[in-house]
Amino acid sequence: MTTESVDLVLVNPGSRTRIYQALGATLTAVENPVWAGLIATFARRRGFSVQIIDAEADELSPEDTAERALSLNPRLIAVVVYGHQPSASTQNMTGASAIVTALKQRNSSARVLMLGGHVAALPSRTLADESCDFVTRDEGLYGVTTLVEALGAGSDPDLSKIPGLVYRQNGGVVANPPAPLVTDLEHDMPGIAWDLMPMGRYRAHNWHCFGDLQRQPYAALYTTLGCPYHCSFCCIQAPFKGGEGVLGLKQEVNSYRFWSPTRVVEEIDLLVTKYGVRNIKFADEMFVLNQRHVLGICDLLIERGYDLNIWAYARVDTVKDGMLDKLKSAGFSWLALGIEAADEGVLTDANKRYDVGAVYDTVRKIKAAGINIIGNYIFGLPEDTAETMRRTLELALDLNCEFANFYSAMAYPGSPLYEQAVRLGWRLPDKWSGYSQHAIDTLPLPTNHLPAADVLRFRDRSFNAYYSHEPYLNMVREKFGAKTVEHIRSMTAHQLTRLHAPA
Repeated sequence: MTTESVDLVLVNPGSRTRIYQALGATLTAVENPVWAGLIATFARRRGFSVQIIDAEADELSPEDTAERALSLNPRLIAVVVYGHQPSASTQNMTGASAIVTALKQRNSSARVLMLGGHVAALPSRTLADESCDFVTRDEGLYGVTTLVEALGAGSDPDLSKIPGLVYRQNGGVVANPPAPLVTDLEHDMPGIAWDLMPMGRYRAHNWHCFGDLQRQPYAALYTTLGCPYHCSFCCIQAPFKGGEGVLGLKQEVNSYRFWSPTRVVEEIDLLVTKYGVRNIKFADEMFVLNQRHVLGICDLLIERGYDLNIWAYARVDTVKDGMLDKLKSAGFSWLALGIEAADEGVLTDANKRYDVGAVYDTVRKIKAAGINIIGNYIFGLPEDTAETMRRTLELALDLNCEFANFYSAMAYPGSPLYEQAVRLGWRLPDKWSGYSQHAIDTLPLPTNHLPAADVLRFRDRSFNAYYSHEPYLNMVREKFGAKTVEHIRSMTAHQLTRLHAPA
């Protein structure tokens, strides 16, 4: 075993086959761990040595991951539980748990911490269920670095002074006050530690590259953190709420932090010139929102003249006049819209308020600008009925977006919907893998009118209906070519096994 020693090892857990079944082999994205890369930068700027182990990209078993981490003789191993999107944190607990267990089986004295969206939402439960020594109840940046410093100062560190840390003591659990949010992103966390990642192993989503299907190289990055909206099914703010309170924000106010357009485009400069990246995801929960921020980034990218293929999230009501032509010229090929449902009562109950009629207008404008759309839809929100779900599918077919995601409503820990489910005693998945939309043991919520099995069955049938719809396939053939149509047919040939809603 090597004698090399580092202060901090950050682990990105991998459980793609459990989460996506056969889809994980070739169809899903393999995404660089954005949060692990940001934490690495934050720690480095405080003088600590850091390594990242990406078990997902390198396809490491829990045992291999543990062996590689322990070989670095770190002061602290931090397992970072995030995913391709905020909701993916909980489903990644399956792989994270296996890695933590393997670490402790090999070296019981190794200091292991878990952090991430799921962990911040359920810190005490995570500490009780898992073999780790510590968890953080906030975004974890100050907690990780302060803990690394404390562990280097002696064999009996004073854990009470480490912000956001939750740990065992004298047979009980101690939860320290959270740390404030990092407010100076430019100074403290200016970018991702790309040099610590296996950049050649990342690949874009299949739909992101319709037309040529060249999915590598690929990179994902943030330009903002947080989201000002309060959709009941979203858990995006879970890691941030504690830090927001320390800064004096009211509970009902969500933080939204920015990197400057200059800093964002400097990051893209590095990706393009050093790593040859063309396919880029802006992982912000809501990128198309602040017009000055969006247009500032677009203007700088247009000046550079890169041939980029970017996608980002938007809302039906945040796409404003004057944005779309700039986005297209800057290299934005796709916008993801959270359309969710066709019934305004269902949307209002989920705290997502906009006129459903505005969906058609926004979609028309985006398509007219030459930008593709991935429409996101949710079946099984609390007020959904068989009729409202049918209308949502009809809306999706009518809009005929270039790609569509169909989700079943899940009560993700950290979301208002989770709090409601616990309060009302709704059945939740038995294992964290059951929160994955594509797993065998997926268990969505029932609605106030339908059992969970009906929701899941409708979701799976809707997926097949959309991707076998002749107007859709004709549109894809015209825009992207026959090879992309064949790719879609291959994609729909993968039939998901469902424990709770067998075909």
